[in-house]
Amino acid sequence: MRAVEFQEYGGPEVLKAVTAEAPEPGPGQVSIEVAYTGVNFADLKARAEGYRVPRLPYVPGLEVSGRIRALGAGVTGLAVGQEVAALTEGGAYAEVAVADTTTVFPLPAGMDLRTAATLPTVLPTAYALIHTVGRLQPGETVLVQGAAGGVGTVAGRLARAAGAGTVFGVVSSAAKAAYAKEHGYDEVFVGAFQDPVRQATGGRGVDLVLDPVGGDTLRAGLASLAPFGRLVSFGNASSAEPWTVGQPELYPLGISVSGFSILTLARTAPAELRRLSEQAFAKAVDGTVALPVTAEFPLAEAAEAHRLMGARTSTGKLLLRVNA
Repeated sequence: MRAVEFQEYGGPEVLKAVTAEAPEPGPGQVSIEVAYTGVNFADLKARAEGYRVPRLPYVPGLEVSGRIRALGAGVTGLAVGQEVAALTEGGAYAEVAVADTTTVFPLPAGMDLRTAATLPTVLPTAYALIHTVGRLQPGETVLVQGAAGGVGTVAGRLARAAGAGTVFGVVSSAAKAAYAKEHGYDEVFVGAFQDPVRQATGGRGVDLVLDPVGGDTLRAGLASLAPFGRLVSFGNASSAEPWTVGQPELYPLGISVSGFSILTLARTAPAELRRLSEQAFAKAVDGTVALPVTAEFPLAEAAEAHRLMGARTSTGKLLLRVNA
């Protein structure tokens, strides 16, 4: 089969097209003939820093859509040829990928494989940030970092559907700000946001902050919270040192900090992940959310997809076309 792997860490140029043996599913797994693969920032961190890479060479990729190729021992409720979307533990930049059945989801009626490839990581993550972990209530205000990215696009729409009072976003350019305003955001800040947030909220701050950046950005998010506000950390795009928070930050205003990682949840609580994902996918089926595919590349051009995402100019979702 065709695949894209890296044998050393570095820039997009370390991604190489190779020919490899197609993986076979183990017990409780299925193999999938991949139609589309989603590109995520975690893929870039894996390539550049070894994020969640068990060994080299490594085939990156965390989500696919396609058709089931083979069933592993003990698998029930799925069938060869069935169209599915799946979250993987890597290996998705390939013509065949393997996934545990707990993270394999049959496509809802009427959903095509291209749309399905946008869902496995982004939609459950955004749903958890707004509802399960963030617990956004009607009338509350929310501030989303990376508002023009995949998670940010969906989070803005989910917050609006949940009855948020005001939905604020933070982006890195004016073009991204214009995009975010088309997807549920009332006001979008470019770059620095702490003072503008206070001004926009009459000095009160916001009820919920969603932060995938970490470092100084996370600290500014904490400082932007209203009394009893919540911050949810769901990434460390800045590659800053692990943050800590304690009594000096939490006690004065009764704020709270929590975290979410869909990849970790898949390992520690797969049944909860499945329940969460099914609730999230329902929002795509009923039309509450849709994630635009803003760029699509052939599998062999995965490096170009990484360059585009790494340049911080992309919006929405990027896909690799494999067997579509």
